[in-house]
Amino acid sequence: MNCSETRALEPLYDEGAVDAASAADYETHLRDCASCRARHAEALAFGQVLKRDLRRYRAPLELRARIRSRIAPARGAASLRYLARGWNPVALAASLALSVALSSTFTAQYVAAPSDSRVVEDVVSSHVRSLMGNHLIDVASSDRHTVRPWFIGKVDAAPPAVDLASAGFPLIGGRLDYVDRHPCAVLVYRHDKHVINVMVWTNESAEPARTETYARQGYNLVRFAEGDLTFWAVSDLDRGELADFVRRFEDATASPSPS
Repeated sequence: MNCSETRALEPLYDEGAVDAASAADYETHLRDCASCRARHAEALAFGQVLKRDLRRYRAPLELRARIRSRIAPARGAASLRYLARGWNPVALAASLALSVALSSTFTAQYVAAPSDSRVVEDVVSSHVRSLMGNHLIDVASSDRHTVRPWFIGKVDAAPPAVDLASAGFPLIGGRLDYVDRHPCAVLVYRHDKHVINVMVWTNESAEPARTETYARQGYNLVRFAEGDLTFWAVSDLDRGELADFVRRFEDATASPSPS
C-alpha cells in the first residue's frame, strides 16, 4: 500500500469501515512511513478537538426521514465496507463521491429550510443594526394597548405585545424591520442592560411549533412558532436567560388578551 492509497483509506479506517486485511495493510504502511504516521496522528487529534468542542444538534425528524429515504437505495447497491474489501481504489473513490454527493444534497435541503443559516444571519444582522444607530425603537411604550395597535396596517399580523416587567423583562417598545425578505414587526425588551429583540412575522410555510436554538457572533437566538406566527428572539443574554424569557413570553401569550 502506497502513501496515496493510505490517504484515501484514512477516513474509512478511522471509522472502522474497512475489512481486516485492508486495516492490516494500512497499519503496516503507517509503521513504515513516518510522514503518513504523522498525518494520521494530526487527523486523530483534530477529530478529538471536534468531538470535544463542537456543539451537537439533534437533526429534525423531517431531515432524518429524508436521509433514511436517500441512503436506503445506496445501501442496496453497494456499501463502503464491501467496496473496501480487497482494496479496490476505483470502487472506493466512487463510493466516496456518492457519499459526498448525498451529503451535499442533504446539507443543501436542510440549509434551504425556513430556519436556515440565511435567516439566522438576517436576524443577527437586524439585531446588530438596532444597537448601532437610532433605530432600536419606532414606538416607545411598555403598554401593549399602544404597541400592538401601532403595528396594525404596517405588517401582516400585529404581534402580541405583552409586558414582562414583573419577571424582569420589561417591554420598551417596538419597531419595523426587514428580515427574511419581508417586513416584520419587532418587539423590544430589556433585561438589566441587555436588549432582547423579538422578530415576528406570519408563519406562511406552516412551520411546526417546535423550538430551535442557535448561536452566532456572540448572540443567542431562539426560534419558536405560535399559531400563525413565527417568532425569533435574539440577545447577548446567555442561553439560559434567553430560554427563560421565551418561556415566560410563551406563557403570557398562550391565552391572548383582547387588544
